[in-house]
Amino acid sequence: MTFQLDILPVKSWLPNIDNPLLVAGPCSLESEEQTLATARELVKDKRVFVFRGGVWKPRTRPGSFEGVGAVGLEWMKRVKEETGLPVATEVANAYHTEACLKAGIDVLWVGARSTGSPFVVQEIADVLKGTDSVVMVKNPMNPDLSLWMGALERLNKVGIKKLVGIHRGFSPYQETKYRNYPGWKTYIELRRSMPNLPIICDPSHIAGKREFLYDISQKAFDMGFDGLIVESHIDPSKALSDKEQQLTPPDLKTLLDKLIIRKHHVANSEYESKLDMLRSRIDTLDAELIEILSARTEIVNQIALYKKTNNVMALQIDRWTKMMNDRVNLSSKLNLDPVFIKILFQLIHEDSVRQQTELIDKEEM
Repeated sequence: MTFQLDILPVKSWLPNIDNPLLVAGPCSLESEEQTLATARELVKDKRVFVFRGGVWKPRTRPGSFEGVGAVGLEWMKRVKEETGLPVATEVANAYHTEACLKAGIDVLWVGARSTGSPFVVQEIADVLKGTDSVVMVKNPMNPDLSLWMGALERLNKVGIKKLVGIHRGFSPYQETKYRNYPGWKTYIELRRSMPNLPIICDPSHIAGKREFLYDISQKAFDMGFDGLIVESHIDPSKALSDKEQQLTPPDLKTLLDKLIIRKHHVANSEYESKLDMLRSRIDTLDAELIEILSARTEIVNQIALYKKTNNVMALQIDRWTKMMNDRVNLSSKLNLDPVFIKILFQLIHEDSVRQQTELIDKEEM
């Protein structure tokens, strides 16, 4: 199901934009000098359309730097006056939102923690009702598509039409080289569900480290994101928050120079013909996969009945472990991604156990 929100395109509030939307600036505003020095460097790159900076920094635990507070809004006004760049900051409650409206902040964003609370989102939406604000909404900490969509819908219902989604990854459920798990499938589902919503990627929060920013940014453009929001600091080594994931403005320029922006479509009959042929083969193979899964289900049902007859439980963990190891080893030999195969067969086998337990319980009745 798709949801056509009443959303205006980015060009309606950034009429001069001719490239993907790029929002850049420090994780946190730390001083007026740091704020303006960073902005003066960033504005030199015409690919930067919005200056971002955290004023209030919600932290998981108290005691670390939590932002300079409302005084930072005055520094943002200086940035806007001096550079001409629209300015953006995060809001997490009604007070933040009211202060930003009063200060003339151009773009507000709702952070991941706030998106996860419909009460907080509604509080922010109530303050914004009747305004012409630009609001960007980050995904919640966990891959809950309904929460993400719900936040966007709440804002749209109070008349906010200048909306942008931000994909910043999710709290990792296992150890990963990234700070946050990319979870691209949730982005794909949001894109499919809200096709007219502009969505940008936050590689800084997905990566957590500078060395991964290029790969994630290129991946984002390869997947059709409408832009990036990247953390850039005049001197990351002295940053009071997230120093490892911030780039200097010159390093940001180097990264942008390397990125390849893909086309959505190409008017080429030979390309379209070849693509249609390959997609047709994919469709055929997918149909065969579904038929194979159907045949597998029949065997699973037979196993369930046989276990019932012999009073054996549905799950044998030794079998599970051996099966997973065998599938992962085979995938390596066939040049498939072992992580993908592991996740795939975890899902398949978990469903097999579900089928067996349901059938055994049914037979009990």
